[in-house]
Amino acid sequence: MTTHHQVLIIGGGTAGIMVSAQLLKKDKNLDIAIIEPAETHYYQPAWTLVGAGTFDFNKTAKTMASVIPQGVQWIKDYAVSFDPDVNTVITKSKGDITYDYLVVAPGLVYDFSLIDGLKEAIDKGVVCSNYTDPNHTWEVVKNFKGGTALFTQPTTPIKCGGAPQKIMYLAENHFKNKGLKAKTDIIFATPGSVIFGVKPIAKTLMEVVDRKDINVRFHHKLMRIDADKKIAWYELAKTIEENKCVIISDKTEGKILDPSVQHNYKNVKMTIEGNRYGIHYDMLHLAPPSVAPKFVQDSSLVNDAKWLDVDHHTMQHNTYDNIFGLGDVAGLPTAKTGAAIRKQVPIVVDNIALLMKYNKIGNQSYNGYSSCPLVTDYGKMVLAEFDYDKNFIPDPKLKQLMINDSSKEHWRLWMLKKYMLPYLYWNKMLKGLNV
Repeated sequence: MTTHHQVLIIGGGTAGIMVSAQLLKKDKNLDIAIIEPAETHYYQPAWTLVGAGTFDFNKTAKTMASVIPQGVQWIKDYAVSFDPDVNTVITKSKGDITYDYLVVAPGLVYDFSLIDGLKEAIDKGVVCSNYTDPNHTWEVVKNFKGGTALFTQPTTPIKCGGAPQKIMYLAENHFKNKGLKAKTDIIFATPGSVIFGVKPIAKTLMEVVDRKDINVRFHHKLMRIDADKKIAWYELAKTIEENKCVIISDKTEGKILDPSVQHNYKNVKMTIEGNRYGIHYDMLHLAPPSVAPKFVQDSSLVNDAKWLDVDHHTMQHNTYDNIFGLGDVAGLPTAKTGAAIRKQVPIVVDNIALLMKYNKIGNQSYNGYSSCPLVTDYGKMVLAEFDYDKNFIPDPKLKQLMINDSSKEHWRLWMLKKYMLPYLYWNKMLKGLNV
């Protein structure tokens, strides 16, 4: 096995595969290797639909061997540490791998220890998460008979900040179709101060919340899960600084609900203990707390928040010029989504190609673009596209689909989510083609 490569990529997810494919489009003779231990590559954006019983989980998976571009060496191993001063990545079993240029894109990992009781509760009984086991989510939603359906999220950054809402809207639609609405209370407890940080999208989502009679509780910081008693324990987050999820806006628009008041939700039971109070649930869906992989956190490559320290516009590391990072591991103040990666990849590829030829990077600049497809019903969706400044920046190509305002619910956006985006992902994006 070759132990030195022109371009070494850590991670066989969306970012790693796309970078390698686009680099080969520029120069088919490049020596590229990907360090990736997993044997399966998943299209995770469809897991929301899996959790709602409207997408086949098996269709979200392909073998890693089938998506790694031909001509790229697959190093099936774990990266365990870096020595960037001598251009080296240390692997778990295959020793040291050296490089001319390094792309760090291992994604993120879930840290269940950040919420007491989460490790013991997750994916068991009525506690579920589309992030970890969407098939179990569908079983929980399908078997729900009424009571309190609690949807929540952590204070850490997560993949697609709107995802914890999507399954809630679909679950409500399912409950209504099953005749359960009269005996069901739906609660969305979020550490954020608004439903979404992009104002036109937030306006639409609050209309959806009102239509669906969802009890939204802002500034709620999940601290503990008592799976035996079916209680989720919260503290009220007092400041915006405590909340690190991308959906938070700069201004406090949400109201902190007094936990001692029932707010006319007859089925909701609460228990108060000191500065914490517990919401009793009959089903609980949550996004687990997310962090950078340990080998990244323990390295010299991270910022103060322990995410990869890269320039927000060039994706080049702020200390090491021959290292680039993108995707979920990157310390960028925007949503961690596949759509963001789609815009980041060409900039990384262009910069590496120019460094190889001219020893300087290009002038392309990433503006923080990200996109959250927010499914609001079976057959309806809103598409939130935004930049670093949370400006709403819809793709002009949407007009080709006869969608004039993607901040409003539309059935064609649902078709985009369910059918077009998976096709484009497998057949265009991972092949190195621009979409």
